[in-house]
Amino acid sequence: MRRRRPLALACAALAAFAACGGGREGRGGASSPNARAAPASAEVVPALRPDRAAFPAPRGRTLRQLAATVAAGPQLALATSVHEPGRARVAFGLIAPDNRFLYAPTAIYVARGPDAPARGPFLAPADSLEVRPAFRSRTSNAVEGELKAVYRARVPLPRPGRWLLLAVSAQDGRLVGATAPLAVRDQPRIPDVGDPAPRVATPTAADVGGDLAAIDTREPPSDMHRASLADVLGRRPVALLFATPALCRSRVCGPVADIGAQLQAAYGDRVEFIHVEVYVDNDVAKGLRPQLAAYGLTTEPWLFAIDADGRVAARLEGAFGVGEYRAAVERALAGAGR
Repeated sequence: MRRRRPLALACAALAAFAACGGGREGRGGASSPNARAAPASAEVVPALRPDRAAFPAPRGRTLRQLAATVAAGPQLALATSVHEPGRARVAFGLIAPDNRFLYAPTAIYVARGPDAPARGPFLAPADSLEVRPAFRSRTSNAVEGELKAVYRARVPLPRPGRWLLLAVSAQDGRLVGATAPLAVRDQPRIPDVGDPAPRVATPTAADVGGDLAAIDTREPPSDMHRASLADVLGRRPVALLFATPALCRSRVCGPVADIGAQLQAAYGDRVEFIHVEVYVDNDVAKGLRPQLAAYGLTTEPWLFAIDADGRVAARLEGAFGVGEYRAAVERALAGAGR
């Protein structure tokens, strides 16, 4: 048996997910029969349904001791930066030593520090970012070697402060791992599930005389600019997406906008899909649009699923795939913000 190299407890400072975060988005109901997703790539399929039995129980061990039982392999790139006390959504990617994205059955463990007791495993199934060809834009990451799925888990983080994550993947008959620090902070300014969604005007196609490129950097622009949020809030469910496909500091704004376009085709008769760009005049130097300030946002992308009563039914920040996006829309339809 080859001797395993111990896994170092160190931060993976990676640029693959450079400005993302998460919230308490909740779970969705049954999906629309018209919301047919693109089949996940063969390389992603093993990561979709991890089995808890594949991962070791902590049995009182510290995170450092647990990490020493697995081999060093990928690097962990967090796709979330807004983590509030409670059972938080943590999304991330795994990057192999050859800089390819790694897709394998994965779970994560958490502790207050390397020598604190580890908790877990918390299963982290992958969520596909892939859409059907009709909805794949030129600003998506549909080129060879780009991100095809993101891992996500619900992790108990009861107190503010610094925490440490250990991601463990079952790859090629062995367990490999990676670590990253995670900060937990109260975020009182960002609307959460159950809160009233701020009523703000959002740019529409009519506002720009049909010049959608002025309010949408997706290529081609999406059709998510028919109505202003101010006009539909409290009248019908809304899927409000803040994203800038061409200017995003992460790799995920293009893919999530494509997912929105695909889901709009399935749910658009019942839910108003609205996309708001991040920067004034689509110019980074001009700063954030006022709509982001109204929602207390400093990162992108964000999705707020809002029910017909005008309350937030689900929220997601950073990388999220077809499954989580669809579940958020279903929450808005169900009135889960009440």
